[in-house]
Amino acid sequence: MKILLIADEEQKSLWDYYDPCRTEGIDLIISCGDLHPDYLEFLVTMTNCPLLYVRGNHDGVYDRNPPDGCIPIDDRVYDFRGLRILGLGGSMRYHGGRDMYTEQEMRRRIRKLNSRLVLMNGFDMLVTHAPAEGYGDMDDLPHRGFACFNELIEKWRPAYMCYGHIHKEYGCFRREIEHPSGTRLLNACGSTLLEIRPDEYPARGKTGSALYDLYISLQSKTGRKMELG
Repeated sequence: MKILLIADEEQKSLWDYYDPCRTEGIDLIISCGDLHPDYLEFLVTMTNCPLLYVRGNHDGVYDRNPPDGCIPIDDRVYDFRGLRILGLGGSMRYHGGRDMYTEQEMRRRIRKLNSRLVLMNGFDMLVTHAPAEGYGDMDDLPHRGFACFNELIEKWRPAYMCYGHIHKEYGCFRREIEHPSGTRLLNACGSTLLEIRPDEYPARGKTGSALYDLYISLQSKTGRKMELG
C-alpha cells in the first residue's frame, strides 16, 4: 500500500506544478494538519483516491470551509482496506484557540476511544498533528509533544505514527524516528511517501477480534457501509 503523507506546508510540486506522475500508484493520502482546505480538495480531485485528515492547530478555517471530498478522522478509528488508522489532531494548548489541548484534555480524548480500540483489537497507524513528547518535538510549549501519545503507542504498538507541526526550518527536523515500542515515527511536514507491506497490518476481517471481524464479514456480504455503535 502506498500512502502520501502531507502536513504543514503546501508543496508547489503537488499544487502549482502538479504532475500526475508524482502521485501515480498512490492508494491513500493522509494529512497531518495545518494545510489549506483548497489544497486538500485539489489533491483528492486530481488523484481520485481517498484523503483522510486530522486538524492542526491552525485549521480553524475548516469550521466554515471544510475540505470537500475529504474524510475527517479526528477521534475515530478508520479502517482502510484493513489498515486501522486512529486520528488525534491538534497541538499542545498555548492560548485559548480551538484545536489545542492540555495533556489532560488529550488523555480524555484517548480514554473515550478505549472501548473502540478494544473492539478493533488495536490499531496500525496513529495520525496526529503534534508529536509524542521527547520524540521529534521541541522544548517550547507550542511545539511540545504529548506524553500520552507515548503511553498510547507503548500499549497498542502500532506499526506507524505520522505527525506534523515541527517544520523543516526549525532546525531539529527529523523525518523518521524509531520509538522504543518499535513504532516508526514519521514527520509528514511537506510531503513524504510511505509504502506499507501487507505483513505490517492484518488482512481485512482478520484482526483477531471476533466481534469486529464478524462486523467486517457482514459488511462485505451486504456490500453496505455500516457504522459501529
